[in-house]
Amino acid sequence: MDRLARRGARGGLRAGIALYLVAVLLFAAMDVCTKRLVAHLPVLQVTWARFTVHTLVMGAALPLAGQRLRLWPRAPRLQVLRSFALAGSNLFTAAAVAHAPLATVTAINFTAPLLTVGLAAAWLKEAVGRRRWAAVAIGLAGVVIVLRPGGSGLPPSAFLALGSAAVYAVYHVLTRRLAGVDTSPTTILQTGLWPALVTSALVPLVWTAPLPFEWLLLGLVGLLGGVSHFLLVLAFERAPASLLAPLSYSQMIWASLSGLALFGERLDGYTAGGAVVIAAAGLLAFASGKPPPAAGEGPG
Repeated sequence: MDRLARRGARGGLRAGIALYLVAVLLFAAMDVCTKRLVAHLPVLQVTWARFTVHTLVMGAALPLAGQRLRLWPRAPRLQVLRSFALAGSNLFTAAAVAHAPLATVTAINFTAPLLTVGLAAAWLKEAVGRRRWAAVAIGLAGVVIVLRPGGSGLPPSAFLALGSAAVYAVYHVLTRRLAGVDTSPTTILQTGLWPALVTSALVPLVWTAPLPFEWLLLGLVGLLGGVSHFLLVLAFERAPASLLAPLSYSQMIWASLSGLALFGERLDGYTAGGAVVIAAAGLLAFASGKPPPAAGEGPG
């Protein structure tokens, strides 16, 4: 019996790791679709598709998966604020990848878990040790490297990724606040619901007729976002965050490869060096106790 239990536990860990890696890959694929779309369509229109399709897919898929949904959450104000934090992060990211390389934007976005440390200390009064503060400082130094001294050689849109990381850190903190308040399925549905409603009201103001292939990509952006978040829930049910979180840095690899293969974006020394520094800072934070949320959880 003990052997069977250990074998089952190992199987659960492997399944959790596999689900998490697939989720991270889907996040990278969503960024590729977003970059292709914002070359022709308004950022708001792409964001509308991201959250509208997310809401429709999750509203149908979660009950089919046996998940019980509570349509009205126990903490509606926090849920609304959290959903708009993620929407804001998506808007910043979409605007950034319109002209900046995918690898650069992804590397900067990975500072969001480190910024969460500071927000959690100030807002949630969490105890943060010296190693965690050191990780934050190292991570911010990595951002400076990615952006280059003086920002030379990068389009201004690359700096929007800093806004994405900052707003996504707020999303992380609100996610912690909601832990144990609402169920995961309810929170997943709420994540897309409110941005979908607001962007549906605003998108007619900027609507641009998509090309036939772009209609497919618009649906795919929302599908990838919704499915990846659902896979994250399944992964964390099977494996601990301390094991999964460092795997989120594999998204940098996918961003670099897809940027090169699809958009001709070569990984320069500044981005590569800064990404290594940011990843090292994240791993230091993970090794300093309870890990902050993984960047692979978004901004998706």
